[in-house]
Amino acid sequence: MTSASDVALRTSDLARLGLVDDAAIDLADAALLLATADHPGAALDTARARLTGLVLRLQREAAGITSVAARARVLSELIAHSSEITGDTADYDNPRNADFLSLLDRKLGLPVTLSILYVALARRVGWAAAPIGLPGHVLVRVGDEPVTQLIDPFDGGRLLGPTGLAAVLARVLGGEAALDADHLVPLSNRATLVRLVSNQATRARRTGDVARALVLHERMTLIAPGFTGLWWERARLEQLAGEIGAARASLGSMLETTRDAAVRDRIRAALNALARTS
Repeated sequence: MTSASDVALRTSDLARLGLVDDAAIDLADAALLLATADHPGAALDTARARLTGLVLRLQREAAGITSVAARARVLSELIAHSSEITGDTADYDNPRNADFLSLLDRKLGLPVTLSILYVALARRVGWAAAPIGLPGHVLVRVGDEPVTQLIDPFDGGRLLGPTGLAAVLARVLGGEAALDADHLVPLSNRATLVRLVSNQATRARRTGDVARALVLHERMTLIAPGFTGLWWERARLEQLAGEIGAARASLGSMLETTRDAAVRDRIRAALNALARTS
């Protein structure tokens, strides 16, 4: 049974994560911290040891390799082939696919969950790497511009050349999408974590589980308090749950995160509407 002190401790840890600079966030460790919110009794030392083991193997197998393409190939071979960690094509909407602890146990996950593993391992051996967020999909970039290699972590760690990338873009964007540099902008660490949790929140909303969706939005506003839109959705869910005071507080927090006049007017209108219902 989870105690009140356990919940308070996890909340405090997530709040501290929301205060650190984006560059200081270790994606894998932050994803593990988020997962413990649903697995309070989980042994993080075991999960961290698994990650360390993968890092040591990557260091050994990539020793002396300097080309970006070769590094990406070794990374993909280690995760997707040797460790058999890949995308869950049979049960994509399984909520465990968006849980980093479950990824390490089941070896199956969503594109964003897998991308965190790829990027975290690459960074821990000193390589440049970043998640690339597309609509409904996430790729992994190894290397810095202009020399990079893209990996599709969900598709067995497939290395993408121009043709493969064009096929992915056509699938996620629709039609014969032209390659645009805007499509390949890396996600920040905080945006990656928000995307991880929002996958779970979206599924909760679809099934009508307002309470679960609200819990997940509370976590997202803790780790990314500057993301204005998260507060709006949190306030909406709080209103649906009948928590009018909490909804007003969330809208007040949202006011503090934006200087956009139109958004601020929308927030004030929402606050006035809530005042009339209370």
